[in-house]
Amino acid sequence: MDEEAKHTTSEEDSTKAAAAEAASSLAPAGSESAEREEDVGNLVEKLAELVDEIAVISEFRNAYRRQFCNLSRRIRLLAPMLEEAKEGPRPLPMASVTALRQLREALTGARELLRLGSNGSKIFLVLERDKIMQTFQDITSRLEQALAGISFDELGISDEVREQVELVHAQFKRAKERPDTSDDILFNDLIAVYNSSTNANVDPDTLRRLSEKLQLVTISDLNQESLTLHEMASGGDPGAVVENMSMLLKKIKDFMQTEDPAIGIPAHGENLSPNDNSTSPVVPDDFRCPISLDLMKDPVIVSTGQTYERVCIERWLEAGHDTCPKTQQKLPNKSLTPNYVLRSLIAQWCEANGIEPPKRPAQLSNAPPLCTASEHSKVLELLQKLSSQNLVDQRGAAGMLRQLAKRSAENRACIGDAGAIPILVSLLPTTDVSTQEHVVTALLNLSIYEENKARIVTSGAIPGIVHVLKRGSMEARENSAATLFSLSLVDENKVTIGASGAIPALVLLLGNGSQRGKKDAATALFNLCIYQGNKGKAVRAGLVPILLELLTETETGMLDEALAILAILSSHPEGKAAISAAAAIPILVGVIRNGSSRNKENAAAVLVHLCNGEQQQQHLAEAQEQGVVTLLEELAESGTDRGKRKAIQLLERMNRFLKQQSQAQGDVMALAHSQAQNPSLASQTLVQAPADTQLAESLLPASSHLPERRGD
Repeated sequence: MDEEAKHTTSEEDSTKAAAAEAASSLAPAGSESAEREEDVGNLVEKLAELVDEIAVISEFRNAYRRQFCNLSRRIRLLAPMLEEAKEGPRPLPMASVTALRQLREALTGARELLRLGSNGSKIFLVLERDKIMQTFQDITSRLEQALAGISFDELGISDEVREQVELVHAQFKRAKERPDTSDDILFNDLIAVYNSSTNANVDPDTLRRLSEKLQLVTISDLNQESLTLHEMASGGDPGAVVENMSMLLKKIKDFMQTEDPAIGIPAHGENLSPNDNSTSPVVPDDFRCPISLDLMKDPVIVSTGQTYERVCIERWLEAGHDTCPKTQQKLPNKSLTPNYVLRSLIAQWCEANGIEPPKRPAQLSNAPPLCTASEHSKVLELLQKLSSQNLVDQRGAAGMLRQLAKRSAENRACIGDAGAIPILVSLLPTTDVSTQEHVVTALLNLSIYEENKARIVTSGAIPGIVHVLKRGSMEARENSAATLFSLSLVDENKVTIGASGAIPALVLLLGNGSQRGKKDAATALFNLCIYQGNKGKAVRAGLVPILLELLTETETGMLDEALAILAILSSHPEGKAAISAAAAIPILVGVIRNGSSRNKENAAAVLVHLCNGEQQQQHLAEAQEQGVVTLLEELAESGTDRGKRKAIQLLERMNRFLKQQSQAQGDVMALAHSQAQNPSLASQTLVQAPADTQLAESLLPASSHLPERRGD
């Protein structure tokens, strides 16, 4: 396989423990109870309204767009929980009511911050970065604390919704511990221009960076920012501050107008030639972007077949829209394909009418410096061939992009910035085997670069990758599995991939694929099953029997991967039931006897889950018969830290189990003694003797005592 990102399977992320039990008792009976129940109903309704209000806030086109979008998306995922809570049990313990009130306060703060992100001044947001970032951190912390205090059982939340909210809570917790950082270069550039006295003192490159990063590149952008600053001034904000921000905005606008004379004239204007307005030709409608109505510089085709200016349609999609602006049809995917034919026609029309052809935006301006101009040019040439209808050109271009993406991080960034990913995605369903192999492997190599992961997913690639995983050649299936693993390193993508139908196809590849295909499928399944919601899908796809078969086939070299996945699945009720039904205990004990340190700890982790619950005694008895006690004592002394903990847990359960059996044996012996003293009661007592006491006697081992152990 090419230079794909492979990670060694690590210790599973255990499912988060249930929320702490509420200390307060239920509300008292009578009018006070009814009043509290009514208050809880109003509180949950208010929470749902807040989430709905947050859901409609959009257009985060500023320096903190990622942070605002993440916050909004995570909050929207709480809506199903609140809908179920409306129908939940009443009354609630005071601890749960307090947690809901804390959530209300946090959501209110989040709503105001998101409104500022949607409607506030882009310049102001950067200048006040310390306050903005502190507010993000404060709200993230409050939301995390509120969710930690909510009891799903008391609210009557279903398992499916609970898993979703647990994922959101984990994301807030991680964001609290590892907060996003702001763009220092943007802040320093803005301060430099803010404090400069004249335009002559400002570096043009600085103004260019500011206009691009602040997304103040069109007359509409500039006018909206000016209007926002005007509203700030009229709303009572410090006049001098707003005046300075307005002057800074004017410097950006003056610079943009020197770069593009069209800035400052009406967006619908037909005066393309500033030197001869009276004779300016009328731009054909087909050459205008349906969104901006301006002459297109970089026309691209969306999945409905309509053509738009790249910058305009990207902003439309980034705002959360999933429809075609012109036809209002739902977009099957968000891929953008360059319209080279139309771009050529526009250039010819401009030349025929004495107009300078529009310059394409410099899409490669942010590429890493080691990616040379000649390499940029080569990538663009390959994209033209990739977009052609000639199969030979497509195959050759896909193969070259695959090799380029393999060589360096700079190439991966360059290819992604050039817009190659949507074109590659559009070719995933091709029936040409070689082209399909090149395309999916190119996507795999591109996905190693972090920014390309989001590009691949937003281009609608996952259904196409799953298609190749199901129907492609063995090489294409292998690299499809590896691509899904690479993409699943982003938590949100685990949910998307799990919902795409990828898991049954990965299970199939694990069962009948090549050696490399099995490895790729195993790493992908391990990572996907870290998300609780995917575990049941994997079990229902028949994963457990395949994993146990791999444990017994040592020649496959899949012992490590199979045990790691089993350890994750055993924490899920369906996974535990499937492992139990497959009579896995002798195999697991064998691993603890002969396996590596990591394999021993994973086998012990599976046993810990199996030896808990309804079939606990049955499994403990079976494990004891297999000679697990001595093995666990050795593991508790010399295993890995995690292996020691699991061994001690099992030994404590085994100790309690054997004590119970010893007590049962004592009862049997006392009964026998009593019968010997009073033969007349023997028959009656034997009839009344419980069946499980007789069973316990038969299971009792020769040595019925284990030393007491304490967990760490």
